[in-house]
Amino acid sequence: MTNLKNLRGMVDLLPAQSRGWQKVESIALKHFSRAGLQEIRTPIIEQTELFLRGIGENTDVVGKEMYNFQDRGGRLCTLRPEGTASVARSIVQHGLLNNGPQRLWYRGPMFRYERPQAGRQRQFHQIGVEFVGLASVMSDAEVISIGWDFLKAVGLNDLTLELNSLGSNEDRNIFKEKLKDWLNQRFDLLDEDSQKRINVNPLRILDSKNNSTKELLYEAPSLSEFLSKESKTRFDCLQESLDNLNIPFKINTNLVRGLDYYSHTAFEITSDHLGSQATVCGGGRYDGLISELGGPKAPSIGWAIGMERLIILAGDKILHSESPDVYVIHRGANAEKLALNITCQLRSANLTVELDYSGSSFSKQFKRADKSMAKWAIVIGEEEVSKGQFSMKKLRDNENEVGISQYIFLREEIDQLIKKLID
Repeated sequence: MTNLKNLRGMVDLLPAQSRGWQKVESIALKHFSRAGLQEIRTPIIEQTELFLRGIGENTDVVGKEMYNFQDRGGRLCTLRPEGTASVARSIVQHGLLNNGPQRLWYRGPMFRYERPQAGRQRQFHQIGVEFVGLASVMSDAEVISIGWDFLKAVGLNDLTLELNSLGSNEDRNIFKEKLKDWLNQRFDLLDEDSQKRINVNPLRILDSKNNSTKELLYEAPSLSEFLSKESKTRFDCLQESLDNLNIPFKINTNLVRGLDYYSHTAFEITSDHLGSQATVCGGGRYDGLISELGGPKAPSIGWAIGMERLIILAGDKILHSESPDVYVIHRGANAEKLALNITCQLRSANLTVELDYSGSSFSKQFKRADKSMAKWAIVIGEEEVSKGQFSMKKLRDNENEVGISQYIFLREEIDQLIKKLID
């Protein structure tokens, strides 16, 4: 019988890794709450039509990467490949805009059939932010600053914000025609993927990773040359706002993002430490998506961060486990009962307590207590229980110093014990 394993591109998060993810999610919860964001959770399975209409039939995501299937009711279903379309669908379905603009964040697994590599799996996870119903360029600056500050709060440095304007739909359509003409004149010089995209999604060629195509594109017409006066003014205001927020950025006129719903602002936050998968956070403005899905006109902007890449960048800073406040050592049946009782009371006082169940000698349990890096050890033996007592030993004042202080408590003095531990 073959051993069962996870599918390729589907990765288990083991306990040592989960601690890092929990820390990031905890930072996100605090960070987004301070920014006045509310969390929204959507299903991982949606109607396939949502992504055909929302993302665009000619995108790589829809054309090559989605997990599609037919359920028992004959409905075409898809494991969500990204979060924005699902959030937009939920907003329209539940009429959330009747309560005014929505400032939302989400987290959860997404699915794309891609070649697995470091930081990119077929089941991957995102944290995202969506501002829906806000047209002001100040909302663009705020959304970017929330993402920038969050990454800094997680401990990431050496980040680069890349910025571009995709203009209005009218700007972009004029540019597309000029770009297609230019590309068709150089058709034989393009890589195979770019050749296929010319008449389907020419803007994506600007984001090509093929070196020869990238060199050719240095001479290509630039979208910035086709921006209307209004689009240019908006982009200038965004840059000024980011300068005022002391967020450094560079203009990347080839930054187009991979989904059809973007307009005006497009941005990515990148890191040199991820190789070819440099993007940590990516997003932009999508003013037409809500109306495309049957809702009212609702200018919107958002971003998403890949958790796997974020964890890789955070490394040991985020994966380092927290030390318990107390390690409970005990031997004997009566001591075990008292140990569990004290453990539960201390946890109720918001202390982190690890209870030893090994039943091994006190010396071995003390070694485990020291390895856990706990600040204190509570020691309970049968003799102590018979006297209605237990002892508490200070293991360290800091990471390197082992304490020698020992305190004897009566069983009734649990409040005094808690005060001592908290102090």
